[in-house]
Amino acid sequence: MDVADLSPAQARERFRAGQRAPTAGWCRGWTQANLIAVPKALRYELLLFAHHNPQACPVLDVGEPGAWNTRLFPGDLRTDLPGYRLYRDGVPVADLDDVVAEWRADLVPFLIGCSFTFERALLAEGVPVRHLEMGTNVPMYVTNVPCRAAGRLSGPLVVSMRPVPRDLVPAAVEVTGRYPMVHGSPVHTGDPAAIGIRDLGEPDFGDPVEVRTGEVPLFWACGVTPQAAIMASGVEYAIGHLPGHMAITDARDEDYRVA
Repeated sequence: MDVADLSPAQARERFRAGQRAPTAGWCRGWTQANLIAVPKALRYELLLFAHHNPQACPVLDVGEPGAWNTRLFPGDLRTDLPGYRLYRDGVPVADLDDVVAEWRADLVPFLIGCSFTFERALLAEGVPVRHLEMGTNVPMYVTNVPCRAAGRLSGPLVVSMRPVPRDLVPAAVEVTGRYPMVHGSPVHTGDPAAIGIRDLGEPDFGDPVEVRTGEVPLFWACGVTPQAAIMASGVEYAIGHLPGHMAITDARDEDYRVA
């Protein structure tokens, strides 16, 4: 079966069984989310950080301390994603297939909106999505744009990039602006150096994609931003998804379309 035709439950079952892959293009029409789980002592600061930086950190759901699932994600957050990243004192110390042994009773899971949610809408308007064409992960970059700090949490904005033909840039901006809970319109268009990106061919996360003649790189706020804050702030313990390897929820993409 084409992965685009899988239900969220079927995808989660595959990941639980050991399949590992970026999830762009999986489960057509179903909302994907970023995972970040932090100790409960930090949960209100993370909520405030998200409130201060809503385009990068749109909160879709929050679990109880120690919970392995949420209302939108009825699977097991410890096993049902295709990849995890473990942080100690702000340092990524391991990429893991599951985090059953690492999941602490005080961890509070947050699900943050993901730009994969609006990619089907882009395609419907004739806007190409290059990483889907190439079968790769979306490229993501750490910028020189600081997020607004909250308590102990601070760090830079992370963005995802999609190259768009110049004449389709207005359509891409309009389409994605209809999805504010999954990052909305681009935060920057054009020159990557203006936001501190030196080389589009060397993303900080994900895979590089071709930018063709006549195309403009468009940059959207990215839900990996909380993981950048974890690193910048030296948080003692946290678990995130492996960038591009998302939590596939039981919410529909259209649930987050506002216009």
